[in-house]
Amino acid sequence: MTAGNTPASKKHLLLVDDDRLVLAMIASGLTEAGFYVTTAESAEDAEAWLAGGERPDLAILDVRMRGRDGLQLAQRLRDFDHIPFMMLSAYSDPETVKEATLCGALAYAVKPQDVTQLAPAIEAALARANELQDLRRTRQQLQKALDVERNISVATGIVMVQYHLRRADAFALLRDTARKQRRKLAEMAEDVVRARETLSLESHQRGLETTAAVAQILDSPISLR
Repeated sequence: MTAGNTPASKKHLLLVDDDRLVLAMIASGLTEAGFYVTTAESAEDAEAWLAGGERPDLAILDVRMRGRDGLQLAQRLRDFDHIPFMMLSAYSDPETVKEATLCGALAYAVKPQDVTQLAPAIEAALARANELQDLRRTRQQLQKALDVERNISVATGIVMVQYHLRRADAFALLRDTARKQRRKLAEMAEDVVRARETLSLESHQRGLETTAAVAQILDSPISLR
């Protein structure tokens, strides 16, 4: 395994192949092409390196290797590390290509591959990886916004029930209390929802505890009915 400090100006590639000669040749060519390359001779070596917290911009995986093969490593990269990858293999049968595509490979190149031909495929895979990362980030932001809206709506409903208020008045109470305590409305709502979920049992005593918990969060004395 070869590794080091990644120059900030260079894209970091993880190259995994159990053929040392091929590994050294491709790594040398990609380094000359302007990439920073880390090499691993097996899926196990690659996983041990990743376990240290390293994250390449793109992994280039041989399909068939001794021990765990490249497709198994690809599944790990996809499911746990969310690291983009492409395949580089001597095998180009349709079944293998299809399996690699289903695993999420951004490209599939066939050995022997001249580095001058391989570099454009890598650049295209990196561009696609950036697009997917942007989509993932947008989706996460949207989900976060939806979760915030849901919590505010649920918290408003809880306050409506506990304080016997109309929805508009319950929302105003949440909003005004958040301002008074210099907190974000989303944080206040999350606390109210969490208190309700923690004490969520169908009994009168639990109902009283919920009322008291919400009142404490809102810092407002109320009568316990």
